[in-house]
Amino acid sequence: MPALSATPDCCWTVSAPKGDFPTLSGHCECEVVVVGAGIAGLSAALALSEAGKSVMVLEAREVGRQVTGLSTAKITTQHALIYRELLDDCGETLARAYADANRQAMQRIAEWIERYAIDCDYQQRSAYAYAISEAQKAAVVKEAEAARSLGLEARVLHQAPLPFATSCALEFPQQAQFNPASYLVGLAQAVQARGGRVFERTRAMSFEHDERWQVGFEGGVVSADQLVLATHMPVQTPVDYISPTQPRCHVAIAFRPREGESVDGMFIAVEEPTRSIRMGQDAEGPLLIVLGPRFNTGQDGNVAQRFDELEHWARQHLPVAEPVWRWCNEDYDTPDRMAYVGEPDPDQSPGLFVATGFSAWGITNGTAAGLGLAEQIVSGRWPWGALFDPRRSAGEDLNQSSDSHTYIDSVEDLGPGEGGVLRRGEDKLAVWRDDAGAVHALSAECTHMGCPVTWNNADRTWDCPCHGLIFEADGAVRHGPAREPLAKRRLRR
Repeated sequence: MPALSATPDCCWTVSAPKGDFPTLSGHCECEVVVVGAGIAGLSAALALSEAGKSVMVLEAREVGRQVTGLSTAKITTQHALIYRELLDDCGETLARAYADANRQAMQRIAEWIERYAIDCDYQQRSAYAYAISEAQKAAVVKEAEAARSLGLEARVLHQAPLPFATSCALEFPQQAQFNPASYLVGLAQAVQARGGRVFERTRAMSFEHDERWQVGFEGGVVSADQLVLATHMPVQTPVDYISPTQPRCHVAIAFRPREGESVDGMFIAVEEPTRSIRMGQDAEGPLLIVLGPRFNTGQDGNVAQRFDELEHWARQHLPVAEPVWRWCNEDYDTPDRMAYVGEPDPDQSPGLFVATGFSAWGITNGTAAGLGLAEQIVSGRWPWGALFDPRRSAGEDLNQSSDSHTYIDSVEDLGPGEGGVLRRGEDKLAVWRDDAGAVHALSAECTHMGCPVTWNNADRTWDCPCHGLIFEADGAVRHGPAREPLAKRRLRR
């Protein structure tokens, strides 16, 4: 396993303030209960609160410390090369709705930051999609034409403002970036300022409908007219969103830049392997943040090697000094690159709303989802036609499930910090050795649908190669559609 020098944590979450929201107990009532305090859930909650609805938000862990808080946090309508594809595959009406929804989301983020004085290092920057090969020039030019036809400002440059050679770049000016963890804490505080209630360490465990929604959690129940599931992948829904979507991870490293050097803008490569670049900061000063190519969650037996490869690439191409922070994050991709947002089945599950599948562009798409859900709940009207239709068929299923790549022959094979799946007859055990040398064993069956989990040797998590769930080393659910932790097992020698 490669030696990883950066601290395993995210620069955004270590720099963000703690929300210190309470844990819920007892029986409570509200008009709308939102499960999940990511950007979609909190955007919906704040818009609903501003509209006068009584709202409660339940977060299983801590506000700002999950998927949104680990993102690259680009506030942009530029989502690599998407608009030409949307025009060709879906038509002008839907492509224009996508552009309008994301533009409105950008504007609302800026408005909320100003209105509620959210301290989140918000900065306007250009967003660039850059190409390395000459072969991609035509695609970049066509994307610029498509974006402009939809009312977006876009221009093609002969060279991206990067310290390495590119064949061209697509620039969207006047986009923005921020610290997403700090922004979410500020959103949650704004929800409370508008009369809503936000609760941390309150994991929703059951969802029953009998005239109203009854959302059960350890220690109580919330009764509500409407239920919004904004939990990365919904924990319960009458429509299958797991089969059409593919969970993908990427690794990120935040470097200290070399003295006096930086990059000006937010960048993403249009060719594979895709890498993303932007500046940020922590308490000690500026950072240069680099993301590596995506890979299917739980289907890589050596995630640490991906960090090693990303660091090697960054040192060859960017003005970086020492690596400071490193982390993994996850997205759910959809076949048509658009999220599923809205009411999946009003007849079977009336008043149930979902938001999932943001295909790596959740900052503006997630905000748009929250705004759209709030408008639909308040007025009965979805603002963007067929955009994000949660009942649509998006073509062939994207999910590519795979068995674990980290089987081991013996516990003795494990060094400190290493783990793997051990076969014991028909049973499969998820086994890992901590830094003190103690060995821990869990059931290797994901508590969602029983797939054998994979050891992530960089994050020290158990990742589901089928449906993207992430469990901590001790089996606790980090995120995904599971409700129960991996069961503890006794390891017989």
